[in-house]
Amino acid sequence: MRILFDQGVPVPLRGLLEGHAVETAFERSWSTRTNGELLHAAEAAGFEVLLTTDKRLRFQQSLAGRRLAVLILPTTRWPDIREHAGEVLAALARLTPGTLRELAW
Repeated sequence: MRILFDQGVPVPLRGLLEGHAVETAFERSWSTRTNGELLHAAEAAGFEVLLTTDKRLRFQQSLAGRRLAVLILPTTRWPDIREHAGEVLAALARLTPGTLRELAW
């Protein structure tokens, strides 16, 4: 699965997502784009998932008809995310295009 990390997602998470191709918005020079622009660019580039910590995205963007899914993490804190990496992997496995899932722990 091709995953794009939005700003705020700790890069070390990449190492725990074995079997997935991960890039960051920063690496793509997309870190200053708005949420709508980022979704459009990610979809056009063939990403399947946008992984973000931006809880506002749920209220700002409609994913209806989109070919990518969004997974929202509840925090930017790497120790917390590392502790719940299994939940992140499980959520990624259940995502389908055009859906949004927000994790909570």
